Amino acid sequence: MATLGVNIDHVATLRQARGNVSYPDPVIAAGIVENAGADQITIHLREDRRHIQDADLIALRKLVRVPLNLELAATDEIVDIAIKVRPDVCTFVPEKRQELTTEGGLDVIKNFDKLRSYVKRLKAESIIVSMFIDPEPKQVEASKELGAQAIEIHTGRYCEHNSREEFDRIKAAAKIAKDAGLHVAAGHGLNYDNAALVVKEVPDIAEYNIGHSIIARAVFVGLAQAVIEMKKLITTLSF
Repeated sequence: MATLGVNIDHVATLRQARGNVSYPDPVIAAGIVENAGADQITIHLREDRRHIQDADLIALRKLVRVPLNLELAATDEIVDIAIKVRPDVCTFVPEKRQELTTEGGLDVIKNFDKLRSYVKRLKAESIIVSMFIDPEPKQVEASKELGAQAIEIHTGRYCEHNSREEFDRIKAAAKIAKDAGLHVAAGHGLNYDNAALVVKEVPDIAEYNIGHSIIARAVFVGLAQAVIEMKKLITTLSF
């Protein structure tokens, strides 16, 4: 049965929109999410600190009981922070200052040498390492060769275009990754409608990381209920 990681970045986005307030607190949100049944808390500490702040990461590491998944860029600064704070999982993602949200998967092949040193450092601290990649066999293979224990498949193009071709690429990449012994996650753009097909028809995906749609749903039904609904969708349809 697949698990649900909830990305709480957008709670911090709302807080940072005012800049001089301390609410809503993503740490409090993490507690609500955890109590509602989330299997993991996911956050992205961006280089520009547009939402999650260093203090949030430190507080979350102390307080959450479920695994903490830190999304991070492949930079010395952020990797140093990760090693100091020690999240359970580090997921390398591409990052551009001008983007509204992550626009695609990390090019592991292009960044192989730089990533290899970071992977080695994190694994030496017993931190699980994952690569957020597009559903491409060569990227899966490079992630495995790099020493990553997991991948997260970027589902954004499938969600944006409702493309059967992109869905098939996701399904194929997930199988290749699982057959290679990698833990397979998926995320980006998934919501209460488009996630159903993936969960139902791609059994090789063991984990879903979902944020924006859950926080958006929470505006109308509350955060706990939004998590409960997504968790029910995933556990009902996965096998």
